[in-house]
Amino acid sequence: MTSASAEIPQDTEDEFLWLEDIYGDRQLDWVRAQNAETEALLSATGFEQTEERLLEVLDSTDRIPMVVKRGDWYYNFWRDAEHPKGLWRRTTWQGYTDSATEWEVLLDVDALAAAEGTEWVWSGARFLRPADGTSYRRALVILSPDGGDAARYREYDVEDRAFVPGGFDLPVAKTQVSWAGPDTLYVATDFGPGSMTTSSYPRTVRTLHRGEDPDSAELYFEVPEDHMMGYVHHDQTPGFERDVAVDIIDFYDSVTHLRQDAGWTRIEVPLDVNVDLHRQWLVLRPRTDWLVGGTLHKAGSLLAAELTAFLAGDRNLRTLFTPEPAVSLQSWSWTRDYLLLNLLRDVSSEIQVLDPAADWRATELDACPPLHTVDAYAVDDEDEAAGNDYWLVSTGFTTPSTLSRGSLGEQGEPAVPVKTSPAFFDASSCTVEQHFAVSEDGTRVPYFQVGHKDMVLDGGNPTVLSGYGGFEQALTPAYSGVVGRGWLERSFTDGSGILRRGVYVLANIRGGGEYGPDWHRAALQQNRHRAYEDFAAVARDLTARGVTSREHLGCTGRSNGGLLVGNMLTLYPELFGAVSCGVPLLDMRRYTKLSAGASWIAEYGDPDDPKQWEFIKTFSPYHLLREGVQYPPALIWTATSDDRVGPVQARKMAARMKALGVDRVWFHEALEGGHAGAADNRQSARMHAMSYEFLWEALTGRLS
Repeated sequence: MTSASAEIPQDTEDEFLWLEDIYGDRQLDWVRAQNAETEALLSATGFEQTEERLLEVLDSTDRIPMVVKRGDWYYNFWRDAEHPKGLWRRTTWQGYTDSATEWEVLLDVDALAAAEGTEWVWSGARFLRPADGTSYRRALVILSPDGGDAARYREYDVEDRAFVPGGFDLPVAKTQVSWAGPDTLYVATDFGPGSMTTSSYPRTVRTLHRGEDPDSAELYFEVPEDHMMGYVHHDQTPGFERDVAVDIIDFYDSVTHLRQDAGWTRIEVPLDVNVDLHRQWLVLRPRTDWLVGGTLHKAGSLLAAELTAFLAGDRNLRTLFTPEPAVSLQSWSWTRDYLLLNLLRDVSSEIQVLDPAADWRATELDACPPLHTVDAYAVDDEDEAAGNDYWLVSTGFTTPSTLSRGSLGEQGEPAVPVKTSPAFFDASSCTVEQHFAVSEDGTRVPYFQVGHKDMVLDGGNPTVLSGYGGFEQALTPAYSGVVGRGWLERSFTDGSGILRRGVYVLANIRGGGEYGPDWHRAALQQNRHRAYEDFAAVARDLTARGVTSREHLGCTGRSNGGLLVGNMLTLYPELFGAVSCGVPLLDMRRYTKLSAGASWIAEYGDPDDPKQWEFIKTFSPYHLLREGVQYPPALIWTATSDDRVGPVQARKMAARMKALGVDRVWFHEALEGGHAGAADNRQSARMHAMSYEFLWEALTGRLS
């Protein structure tokens, strides 16, 4: 690594371990003091105005209310200014297509929180499929007390619009639940000592009958303690009812079992093959090359077989998709009779429709403009009338999102728009471009640039570079009123009289999934440096092309993206004028001991293994900090209630930087909000405004 050639500091005693007590009085006093400093800094800017403008976007009543179809109803969860915690509601199809939709409110989370004295945050609902497939009535409502992953599951009756008296009620924990029948659940949760994995997720699944004490529930499935998690799902598809158990070993390896003859039958595929069941079909996606009966199936391909034949030993797999150097499979979705494939070609969408009844004939869905993201997925594959209907969500950096609906088959109809999001910023002068930077090992790395048509290429434009580069997650074009108002609409006139506007850049670095599993695997563990080299290459390319320069270039990222920009701060400080680092991993020596960190060993490596620590320490920002380095201004922000990454790595990083005498580092910790950093629209607006305001002040030379 070009900028990492300086000697890596040896691990020393951690002087900030005391900050790992998340809710300690002394620790929270430290947090409040840091928050006060950061808020005082931003109060001298236009922070409050930015926050209000972003809140207008998030609270807009013209946003598309995305829905989930269950039976005859379309369900939506909605937050706005009047309902900051949100409303769970539903409508009919005719009501949904009306310009002024009339909603039936099922649950007012604000009213519930006030009545129960708990700051509930909505986390979803899971319905019991009724025998007739239409009159959905019972659901498990999922509520988090603080926005974290731990949540309470409570049985709810949508007809009575009330929690079921004496119904299922599972206490707050990291839980996975599936309906097994009207009076039975498969529950994976914290049942006490020995029931959780070292990754802090459930390792045992029990069969819980109505009225039964959970502690008395019978064990149904379990996984070893050092695996990531185990769960059981009951497939409710009529005619194909079955129990499927999954032993998630780590983020990329798992074993899938099918319940047969009162026992579990393993689906015999390599550990890194993704398994999907749909009616009579078994669909498989290998993450590494897989040799089957003399045929080599490439990593990232999609294969199919009849389930009964496969279980009987037949390995005659049908290839549905084969990746190309520029084309990868991102996801797939089954309607009743067809398979929709969502592809990326150089990070722009393509969609194919496959027909199993016609020997898996593939046709392309003509719905994807260049440099846009378009996702197709089933409306309700179990519905008799609408089983082959599909949703189409299309979006681009300057194109507001549109939700369309179509149907497949002989009587099918092309997708037609149903809802369109309004424009939240003036994009008429903006242009979207895709460029490729060359990384240190010669790899071409794509990135998107959103700027203004009259931009002067003299290095003077304030530019924010965003990225992620992990867990095979692809970053694709998407419309964001928050990015538009928070960055693209900003402008100032510099000393030469040139009007400067914000430029937004999205980097598609290795470690992500933009080009399939090989693109991800290229930056795993000991090869992690490639992700950081890619990001640095994009930064240099922006400078070389005259878009920006070091003093005007900032970077931002969250979670694994926080680790990314933490490494930009410590390994490449000469490339950036400011860093905004959110809900981050930063202490890679202790990350496996904190919150859900042990579940990410497959991504980063195990620091308790001395050989692996040798490469992990080369991308541990907390340990890479050195005295005497001129670090760019940094804002490190997190949330107390984040029970996935946790707040302590951010705390410790800021504390160590301050102890080293770094004078331009600020820290902020939201007292609730979970890993998202925000529990409602107001908190989300504040979080985004804080980041953008800090970056703008730093990159325009106005940061005190």
